[in-house]
Amino acid sequence: MPVAIITGASKGLGRALAEALAGRGWDLVLDARGAGALAETAQALSGYGTRVRALPGDVTDADHRSRLVEAAWRLGGLDLLVHNASALGIEPLVRLEELPLPALRRALEVNLVAALGLVQEGLALLRASGTGTVIAVSSDAAAEAYETWGGYGASKAGLDQLAAVLAVEEPGLRVWTVDPGDMATDLYAAAVPEDREPRPAPATVVPGFLRLLDERPASGRYTAAALMEGAV
Repeated sequence: MPVAIITGASKGLGRALAEALAGRGWDLVLDARGAGALAETAQALSGYGTRVRALPGDVTDADHRSRLVEAAWRLGGLDLLVHNASALGIEPLVRLEELPLPALRRALEVNLVAALGLVQEGLALLRASGTGTVIAVSSDAAAEAYETWGGYGASKAGLDQLAAVLAVEEPGLRVWTVDPGDMATDLYAAAVPEDREPRPAPATVVPGFLRLLDERPASGRYTAAALMEGAV
């Protein structure tokens, strides 16, 4: 069975992706900071008959990243790495003039630095897979200038560029950044609590991610909306 590591997998998009892959027979290594929610997710996925390893921790911790990759190796290897864990840095979001530098550092550490650290840790297994794939969950804030989203957007823009360079340096892998679009997630609610507009559930964009895995187009940046509409 193929093996995937998914960070930020206890809820939202991470959990929705985990459920979809479990339904396809993937073995999973799941990460999240909240041990209780992660355990509940792992229990729910056990009904699919796949092997699930739930490791609570913080992706900024190098030892935790090492344990994630070791767990994948024990399951047979690493075919897919999904960096979905994200941090706003500060909640709710604020204008750049008010953004505390420690908050910016936190967003960069989680969204960018930890992503590279996990890739470095798992690169040998990804290369050995034959179909090694990295998916970095990006944001429209990486490409558009939205008031108060400067720090978070900068971290995601950095993630986009990191993934683009990784694709050039590792032509044997598929490396995709995916902008999932607006979703009803705890992260969005924390970012802009005054926004009460309804948002689509994360599960609604999962078919776009699955299409990438099925069709394996060239490495690059994609939006879930385009993938759902049939454009690759």
